[in-house]
Amino acid sequence: MLRNREIKMLLFVMGSISLAAIIAALMISPVSAVLVFLLSILLTGSSMMHTRWRYRELEKLSVYLREISNGNDSLSLDLRDNQEGELSILKNDIYKVTRMLSEHRSLLQRDKLQLTDAISDISHQLKTPLTSMTVMADLLSASDLPQVKRTEFTHHLRIQLERIDWLVSSLLKLSKMDAKTIQFKKDRIPVKNLIQKALEPVMIPMDIKGQTVSINGDDNVTFIGDFNWTAEAVINILKNDVEHTPEGGAIAIAFSENALFTEIIIADNGKGIPKEDLPYIFKRFYKGKNASEGSIGIGLALAHSIIASQNGVIDVTSDNEKGTQFRIKFYKHVI
Repeated sequence: MLRNREIKMLLFVMGSISLAAIIAALMISPVSAVLVFLLSILLTGSSMMHTRWRYRELEKLSVYLREISNGNDSLSLDLRDNQEGELSILKNDIYKVTRMLSEHRSLLQRDKLQLTDAISDISHQLKTPLTSMTVMADLLSASDLPQVKRTEFTHHLRIQLERIDWLVSSLLKLSKMDAKTIQFKKDRIPVKNLIQKALEPVMIPMDIKGQTVSINGDDNVTFIGDFNWTAEAVINILKNDVEHTPEGGAIAIAFSENALFTEIIIADNGKGIPKEDLPYIFKRFYKGKNASEGSIGIGLALAHSIIASQNGVIDVTSDNEKGTQFRIKFYKHVI
């Protein structure tokens, strides 16, 4: 402790002041000099004790910061106190900063794990079509391959390429929404026009399966949002309905508006979603028991992200073998 420059300076100053005071007191009387000497010792001792206490507190701060830097961010490391003074203020400020840094580190760690899982999921999803394409490419290279087979393999190659293109495109959209880099427009959208736009890509698959669609809603029903992005969400929901509704099945679309929200209901009479799958159907890459072999498990996740990003919510109810109902609400005001 005596090697500390601050302590040396304190002893020097206190000693100089005490010596000057004692000399001045001697000029008055020896008793005064003795009293001044004793008082000087008391003041010096008190200053040394206070300085020693302060250094112990600073040492605690140093240990605390080392623990935090080593990754020990447990709540037991709490150096806050309710005392007054600059040291207490410093303790509380350091605690606030370290807790904030700890929370940021936790968020970064969580994002790292999510990124690792996402890369793993993407690799798994791409592996299947790529393996299939490699096999078909090898078969196509055979000179004695019949023309019928060559046409069939070429057709399957195109399907797999379209699947990869859709997967990559959807993942890019999801990543942009996660990063909040998409600026959603705030236009007044007639729901009837939105439904007509969303039905276009699924009309051919519906015709092939002999499915029917009914639309029920007032032409004046509107909401504020982004037309193209919302259409993308509804398309993915309709694709899911078409996929899980049997041949000759029916899809019903209804929409309405009230003072609080605009609601769109999309229902089918398909085989439904198992109860244990319902909490997870909007989770990325989740494939329920009734999912088709070619399902990727990203369409509903994309729809959920688009709707949630526009002050909307989407819920689902389903009865086994009776059908599924998606209920979308776009709220007029943030509550």
